[in-house]
Amino acid sequence: MNSKFREQVKKVSEEMAKAGVDFNSKVHTSPEAPEHRLPQIPFYSIEYPGYVQPTSVPLAVSNLGGQATLDSAFKRAASKTETLIELKLRPGQPFAHPVPGDVVATNNILLKVVRKRRKKRSDGEHDDGAIGEYTTEAIGVIPKTARFRSMVDYQYQPDMNDPVSKLRTAMDNMDVEELRSYVMPEEKADYMIPNSSEADMDVDANLDPQLTGTSSPPSRPEGTRAAMISNLRLFPPPLFSRQTIPQAYNFKSNTASMMSTSVDEETGEEKKRLINRMRWKGYGPASIMFTDPVAPDKPPQVVEEGRDLIDKKLLMKLEALFADRPVWTRMSLFNQLAPNETREILNSKALLPLVCYVFQDGPWRDTLVRFGYDPRKDLSARFYQRLYFRNANHPIARPSVITRRQDRSAANTQIRAMEEGTEKEADRKRSITKETAAFQLCDIADPMLKEMIDDPDDLREECHERDGWYTSHAFERIKTVLRHKFFSLLEGHPASDEECRALLANNEGSAKATIANRSHKLRAGKHNMAKGALRPEDAAAIRLRATLDRNAKTLQGLR
Repeated sequence: MNSKFREQVKKVSEEMAKAGVDFNSKVHTSPEAPEHRLPQIPFYSIEYPGYVQPTSVPLAVSNLGGQATLDSAFKRAASKTETLIELKLRPGQPFAHPVPGDVVATNNILLKVVRKRRKKRSDGEHDDGAIGEYTTEAIGVIPKTARFRSMVDYQYQPDMNDPVSKLRTAMDNMDVEELRSYVMPEEKADYMIPNSSEADMDVDANLDPQLTGTSSPPSRPEGTRAAMISNLRLFPPPLFSRQTIPQAYNFKSNTASMMSTSVDEETGEEKKRLINRMRWKGYGPASIMFTDPVAPDKPPQVVEEGRDLIDKKLLMKLEALFADRPVWTRMSLFNQLAPNETREILNSKALLPLVCYVFQDGPWRDTLVRFGYDPRKDLSARFYQRLYFRNANHPIARPSVITRRQDRSAANTQIRAMEEGTEKEADRKRSITKETAAFQLCDIADPMLKEMIDDPDDLREECHERDGWYTSHAFERIKTVLRHKFFSLLEGHPASDEECRALLANNEGSAKATIANRSHKLRAGKHNMAKGALRPEDAAAIRLRATLDRNAKTLQGLR
């Protein structure tokens, strides 16, 4: 205990003795603390990541988007997008990435703390160092707080004298004359240019002079060439990194990195570089378009090189399945395997590409086809054609991170239960969802649909890009019945065959009109041939006609 602290303790003891308080006696407190009413005046707090003085408050508010933006973010009924605040530390720079912030709910109390300083003594000497009196007062509550906890994205400063930079600035300022005068600059191969600052060769010309400890670049000695700087005219993307949470790597190198050595054949120079052993390899399956003349008969070379790294027994099982049936959908194929085998196929990217290829469009779009088998040349391949439906009344919303984690956890629990045999096999093989449904004709067991599928009368002589081996009329009838029965099951009542025949009879005229409207060749990339997609106006007309028919039937039933 130092002498100064002893003196302070002595002074406090003397003051307490004068007040009649025994320093060594026990302090008696009241059984209940006094109650104070908490003012319900709401205040909003912003944890500004920087130094803010009273004179710089307007600048801080401006960097946050202005008072109107803050009022919108802190209002009671603010949406999720409105509660996102962006801090622009360089508001005049259009290429500078802002700092993201979020408005979160808090239960804080705003306190007003006042400290009364001890006055100097009359003799002019300084005070004795005693602590002044503090008073606190609750003046309101803080229900919401803006926080900036995410990592700041990388910053890149392009040349603002570049024509593209000037165009970007003109778009922000709505400078019509500048926009009209913009001309695409001529592309030159001057990707490295001399540094105009005459920097020394020993100093990187791209560095800020202040980082080198000098106020200006050093002069270039005589007889040496000027330093070169980059002139690639690179402009920053909207986002450099999606990483918002810092990761603790403990200053250790990547365990998957290894040293690779290469030798230049011309100069014989040996170069070393670090590569990632776990980098993604192109193990995707071979894919073709419907218009490609030849079907693949073997996997790509990159996939073939990984044959020794996969499970041979599982590969043989897949080959046996494709020998029995040349075309599968992923769901129907996985339903033939155990859960652990399905997981192994998903983890090992090279298993499926070793036994099959895929179509990018056409009647067999997204199906797995055995190597060497071309369904466009085999009439019996019509049974493997794929039909796809999407429930327009059940929009597919992007799930949140928490929802995806819960679904993943539930799926893992279900897989473990299936491996233990606690669930029935029939419960595992579920291929229908409420959002989408994909069917192969060979998997349909409904008697009415099976009779339509097996009918050999309405078939083509050559395979069609949209309808496959069926005529347009026959394929439309199959899709109409299958669609009606599928959505009827989703609504809880199976559709009868008589109901489907009546639907076909009512749609006979509209189906012919639809086939006539879509008989022309669609441009590639505009429609999905496998889905049999109609033009937007045709689809709207069919929906309107169906609604009118339903209303007419309802009115007849009321009469």
